[in-house]
Amino acid sequence: MSGMRARSTPLPPVPAPAGSAEDEVPALTPWRALDGWFARPRSARSVIVGLSLYFAVAANWPLWNELARIGGAPSVYMPSIALMSLLLTCGMVAVLTFTAWTRWMKPVWFGVVVLAAVAQHYMLTYRVVMDPTMLANVLQTDSSEVRDLLGWRLALNVLWVAALPAWALWRVRIVPAPVLPQIGRNLALLLIAAAVAFAGAFAMNRQLAPLMRNNVHLRYMLNPLASIYSTTAVVVKPMFVHSRKLLPITGGTALGASYANQTKPPLLVLVVGKTARADHFGLNGYARDTTPELAARHVLSYREVRSCGTNTLASVPCMFSPLGKDAFEASEDDFENLMDVLQASGLAVFWLDNQAGGCEGVCDRVPHASAFDRVDPAVRSLLCDGDECLDDVMLNGLDQRIAALPAARRNKGIVLVMHQMGSHGPAYYRRSSADVKHFMPECLTNALAECSHSELINGYDNSIAYTDRFLGKTIDWLKGKSRKFDPSLLYVSDHGESLGEYGLFLHGLPYGFAPDVQKRVPMLAWFGDGMIEREKLSRSCMESGLDKPLTHDNLYHTVLGLMDVRTPTYIRSLDVLAGCRGPEAAAAS
Repeated sequence: MSGMRARSTPLPPVPAPAGSAEDEVPALTPWRALDGWFARPRSARSVIVGLSLYFAVAANWPLWNELARIGGAPSVYMPSIALMSLLLTCGMVAVLTFTAWTRWMKPVWFGVVVLAAVAQHYMLTYRVVMDPTMLANVLQTDSSEVRDLLGWRLALNVLWVAALPAWALWRVRIVPAPVLPQIGRNLALLLIAAAVAFAGAFAMNRQLAPLMRNNVHLRYMLNPLASIYSTTAVVVKPMFVHSRKLLPITGGTALGASYANQTKPPLLVLVVGKTARADHFGLNGYARDTTPELAARHVLSYREVRSCGTNTLASVPCMFSPLGKDAFEASEDDFENLMDVLQASGLAVFWLDNQAGGCEGVCDRVPHASAFDRVDPAVRSLLCDGDECLDDVMLNGLDQRIAALPAARRNKGIVLVMHQMGSHGPAYYRRSSADVKHFMPECLTNALAECSHSELINGYDNSIAYTDRFLGKTIDWLKGKSRKFDPSLLYVSDHGESLGEYGLFLHGLPYGFAPDVQKRVPMLAWFGDGMIEREKLSRSCMESGLDKPLTHDNLYHTVLGLMDVRTPTYIRSLDVLAGCRGPEAAAAS
């Protein structure tokens, strides 16, 4: 027996007691692993570094697409994308270090995420850039315009960008730290980010300098840096500059000699168009007959006119200013404008607005009204959708508005300004009535990239056709006043519009590199027989100048010349009609 080896018998496993920890620990799934990783305690600095990296990856596709378009070959644009990613990440880290404090900064960080998501949506959808002009335009946007810019695509794009960081910010635990050490560490991170950005820019300056010099718009595509900068420039910067003063220009203003023995007062309707392109007017050679009503009324169409800006906020105050584009943009103070001068001369003036955004301050000191205020319910149901109306609403009750002006001024002369809804995008299909929709099918969404190019053009051209009919009706209304007034009409659009050319939509790009279609605008003139006789206008002379290069700078002086208003700010050389007015011009005709 001594040679036999004992065999050990294994003991059966002891079952774990019910409710033990072994039963309660769930399997570690990838989702739980990721959630656990995000839920780890972290410093605020590590959170903003992570956010900055996320912005470069998920919220800058418009910039990467543009760099790829400019570069052409991957060997050219990939280094540019790498450098811009570095600069963008360092820039966002530098900005967000001022918020790297406690968990109470989470709403601020989430707000920046949403800002980046919204900005990327509009840059991708409409090919805009987030410069200060665009942000000022956004802040001027009214409720009806906002409605046109909303939709499921916006919600989806924002959710796509913001969902992951929102969840991460909710789960992460911020490690508290004493104030003084936190300040030191934040400052150190700021300096490191600045140093890395400087080193990267210096190392690739040979590629970066010409890229940014020749493509200025790239700096306004750094998302969300550009939106933060532009918002600061528009909202915060004015708080730290001197208050703008209103400088008078009406001294020495008086009516000219034509008023001394007039039998009928002049009546001028000045129509400020909206978002109309000169190259989509049939009068200017467009292949489609978008302007049959104006052609039938033999209007004069000036074919080479450039706007003051690429958005309403810039263009409308500029075109009514005596300063001209360059001086207007450089001025640190405000000046009275054309409306003030006309009123100071003794004429009756009135501004009628079909833009919820208003007259951009131009009409503040003269009688003005909104076209959709106190509209008859029957007319509202026919012409209006909510608080937005087709332009025909401005002709409703127009006689009563004229009659309400002071009689003494009315008897001298009247200048009526009509500010159109016109072709305001992106919902072009809402800018025309069913009876003028000659070009079909048209784009029926505000997400313009979803439509074919032909559908987009159809919708826009229908809006031009509606403007054509509206102006035709306005001229007919003026003709009906010929027994009591010497009538005339001037029309000029505030700016143009991009309709998909170069992948761009809408308007508002910085003037220096905006495409020509955003700056070339239609300008029209019509004169009744009474005004032709009163001013001794030569039609042949006026027709000979239809291809002369003009700008919004000419409007101020042309209106003063036509209405025979004498004022020191009038410049004859900028008056489009100066050489075609008077006995000599009439005799030559």
